[in-house]
Amino acid sequence: MNKIYTLNKISSKGIKLFGENYLVQDSLEEADAILVRSAKMHDMELPVHVKAIARAGAGVNNIPVESCAEKGIVVFNTPGANANAVKEIVIAGLLLSSRKIVEGINWAGTLTENVAKEVEAGKSAFIGPEILGKKLGVIGLGAIGVMVANAAQALGMDVIGYDPYISVDAAWGISRHIHHALSLEEILTEADYITIHVPLTPTTKNMFNDEAFAKMKKGVRILNFSRDTLVDNEAVLRAIQEGIVEKYVTDFPVDGLIGHPNILIIPHLGASTPESEENCAVMAVKQVKDYLENGNIVNSVNFPQCEMSWNAAFRLTIIHKNIPAMIGKITNIIAEEGINISDMLNKSKGEWAYTMIDTDTKVTDQNVQNILDIDDIINVRVLSK
Repeated sequence: MNKIYTLNKISSKGIKLFGENYLVQDSLEEADAILVRSAKMHDMELPVHVKAIARAGAGVNNIPVESCAEKGIVVFNTPGANANAVKEIVIAGLLLSSRKIVEGINWAGTLTENVAKEVEAGKSAFIGPEILGKKLGVIGLGAIGVMVANAAQALGMDVIGYDPYISVDAAWGISRHIHHALSLEEILTEADYITIHVPLTPTTKNMFNDEAFAKMKKGVRILNFSRDTLVDNEAVLRAIQEGIVEKYVTDFPVDGLIGHPNILIIPHLGASTPESEENCAVMAVKQVKDYLENGNIVNSVNFPQCEMSWNAAFRLTIIHKNIPAMIGKITNIIAEEGINISDMLNKSKGEWAYTMIDTDTKVTDQNVQNILDIDDIINVRVLSK
């Protein structure tokens, strides 16, 4: 029986998918896999029996991804599962950035006498432009970026998108009315509104800095529902002071921005819907089950996508370093042990690789140990139908 440790509360709709051959528990004891949402895992001591970690969400900043790879732990995420929830709050952010709705609500809450008269006298302080016909720049055309672009276009905005790494699936999903920018600078210089939908990497950290803001139109409105450190907070404050940025809407409360009249701070609600939590849980559970039962890897952030249909009675799954001649060493050992290979698949991602071998020959503990004795082999599992 496989044991699953839930580090955060995970939607019951996903948990139910494990079935009777799994024990879902609230401890790490003998756990084969971990399900997590936002809990910080960098200081956790992970036992050797943990084979997988699934993040019920897209970001994995709370997981020590590289050290997990070194231990042979596959880290999964659930890209796209919360895309609609984030899309909806981005559209809300667009409207909030223009129409001074929050400011107006806060002001209206202070009225106590002659309310109708005060409203008519004071509402002009909260005038804001419509989004119809305005130009929206969407940076990052993954699952969320594409949905935002399509929704904004349907609302009458002139949408331009930029993503040098756009996937085939995303390209198929984006409306033909969306203009594809050839450079980031095209969006920075032309857009009235800019929404950010890229992952946090060393190259994207603080990508919205003084240099980027200097290229923008006066009065631009910036929306960040992706990661807080994509925007240099000191730089955005200077851009507001200089009249470049009219409004900054962010889903990430941080010191130094709270209380600023030109900054709307939302308490990280982008994916906080019951539907999103259910979708993420279902996807995470399915991926963990597929890996534990079949050895397939889908949506891993530290190992390659690797799927193969069953073609024999037994399956070897091998995690190893992505180095020359490794496959030859593995197959030589298997041949020496008299194991006949009926099918095999090998994929790599950066410095790591994953090999799946199907055979009708029973694989013994000694066979496994002989493979483990090869240098740079991290993990070997034997699965059976």
